[in-house]
Amino acid sequence: MRAAFLLAALAAAIPAAAQSVKPLVEARLRYEHADQTGLAEDSDALTLRVRAGVEAKTGPLSALVEAQGNLAIAGDHYDGLQGAATRPIVADPQNVAIYRAQLGLKLPFATLTAGRQRIGLDDERFVGSVAFRQNSQTFDAVRAEVTPLKGLKADLTYAWSVRTIWGVDGTSARQRAVSGDNIFANLSYATPIGTLTGFGYWVDQDEAAVQGFRLSSKTFGARLAGTREIGKAKLAYQLSYARQSDYHRNPGDYTADYWLADLALDLNGPKLGAGYEILGASNGAALTSFQTPLGTNFKFQGWADKYLTTPPDGIRDLYVNAGWGWKAIGPAKAVTLQAAWHRYESDRLTRHYGDELNLLASAKFGKTTASVRFADYQADRFATDTQKFWLQLDWTI
Repeated sequence: MRAAFLLAALAAAIPAAAQSVKPLVEARLRYEHADQTGLAEDSDALTLRVRAGVEAKTGPLSALVEAQGNLAIAGDHYDGLQGAATRPIVADPQNVAIYRAQLGLKLPFATLTAGRQRIGLDDERFVGSVAFRQNSQTFDAVRAEVTPLKGLKADLTYAWSVRTIWGVDGTSARQRAVSGDNIFANLSYATPIGTLTGFGYWVDQDEAAVQGFRLSSKTFGARLAGTREIGKAKLAYQLSYARQSDYHRNPGDYTADYWLADLALDLNGPKLGAGYEILGASNGAALTSFQTPLGTNFKFQGWADKYLTTPPDGIRDLYVNAGWGWKAIGPAKAVTLQAAWHRYESDRLTRHYGDELNLLASAKFGKTTASVRFADYQADRFATDTQKFWLQLDWTI
């Protein structure tokens, strides 16, 4: 905390000598409705998030400080900290905090960033900012991005604190920050068939209240991601494999595998895709399956948030998606329609967990992006039927 305030003070002092100063202002208004079988009442939450700050640059140096606030305007819901747990969770607690406070140094071959910052690696499966939630996730960290040769990039981060989505009132298993000696290492190279990345992530959840240290893990893997032009169409593909095991103070003893194969075809309007993702199991005990506590997990395994923590028997997710995009329809720009369907099974013992449908429509009007989103999870042998609905407006200068 003291380090963050020191960085904020330094960041505030730089604009006087800066060659350029850029204001940072954005806002998001969102209504979220959640209906979950087994809970007595629904959740309805209208929240407003505002972020404001400034970024100053002089030569190779930069400083950025940004605050955020989230306000619950109306509705009855359980935000994970306040409200009755007889309602489904809408994980956007009220909050006022320093969101980012960082110093940067940009050299011809490297970029160095120190302080509270956003970090998103690759597709954010393992390390991300959880941007969908109002409070998001940042890291108190030192990061070096080095490009010694054309096409070759080394990305190394040491993070001593993870600032969670639970905000300043976070407590117990939902703390506002989780300390630990986290290390994120990526080495990528642009090959003719796509970017090949090798990675190692040492996640140190050094807080006993957070699952008794059982989310601490070390993960090693590789990923290939690329695109190909096929006439006027574009094919995008991803292949990834990783192996995870217990780390540091984790009392468990496990090893679990991760697999991903994903294809997406853009037909210059219509879009089609399919994929298969496996977060493997070990022995069937809780938290011995493949876990991603620092990832942007809302992007994966459906928007109903049934699998933010991987079940003890792991999960296999077979999904297909389709959509259509238009550059403009009247005053609306970047109009998008999307639909995705997921079939979930366990990795161990092969049981059908359930199915999920996700729908999204979005469009941009000037500086405002409007979106409507829907998720329908139909349970079989895991969790309970859940429907969620969102109306959202995002504005930025």
